Amino acid sequence: MDKIIIRDLKIFAYHGVNPEEKRDGQNFIFDIDLSVNMTKACFSDDIIDTVSYAKVVKTVKRVATEKKYDLLERLAQVEADAILEEYPDVFSVDITLKKPEAPIKADFGWVGVQISRER
Repeated sequence: MDKIIIRDLKIFAYHGVNPEEKRDGQNFIFDIDLSVNMTKACFSDDIIDTVSYAKVVKTVKRVATEKKYDLLERLAQVEADAILEEYPDVFSVDITLKKPEAPIKADFGWVGVQISRER
């Protein structure tokens, strides 16, 4: 299966279990892989025959900023649901959701979750 890949999509949002996370916000980083049959687009060279990654980015930004969630697990699930609902040509979606500024007293690059969902 072909893939559309989005890497290091940074979105400022207000998720977390701590009140200050919902008040002050922080950056979240998304890596997204979409399984899509791109055969038609490979020959037609027409955007109508594929899934627009620009539109997917808009969907992810909208979902990440329209509500506040305690858990990254929930945000990742809502994102996957939205992608599968809005883009019928996507067979499956893999999302890695990173939280590089998590309020943890340790030296780390990021913490996060990874989910895979399919139709």
